[in-house]
Amino acid sequence: MNIKFVLAGIAGFLISLIGGFVFHGMILQGDYAQLGPIMRTMDDQQAHLPFMLLSHLIKGFAFAWVYSKGLTAVAPALTQGLKFGVATCFLVTIPLYLVYYAVEPLPGMLVGKQIVFDSITMILMGVVVSMIIKPSVSK
Repeated sequence: MNIKFVLAGIAGFLISLIGGFVFHGMILQGDYAQLGPIMRTMDDQQAHLPFMLLSHLIKGFAFAWVYSKGLTAVAPALTQGLKFGVATCFLVTIPLYLVYYAVEPLPGMLVGKQIVFDSITMILMGVVVSMIIKPSVSK
């Protein structure tokens, strides 16, 4: 494990955590409040906060690890990061929320917002992780 990987994992964790807080905790707060008893109460959410933090930590380091495995020295880091961020949207974000929509009584507009906001977060993670774990080009 090298320092670039650790920094990329921490950056991924922070982007995921902050994106989740801004998009789900602030912007979509009203949408979630309308769902009533489907969602946990604020006290119950606080009691489960360690699971949320662990989720973002795992996501940040897994994101950096998978990105580093597909890294090539051929394409610019920014291009690779954008492609990886978009790919993760199609691999994880979009299917996840479509499954939620199929099995939970969520409004379609909320699911659309969740997909858009989490896709923004994933693409931003791709860009930042790519700028930290740049390929070393030998000359």
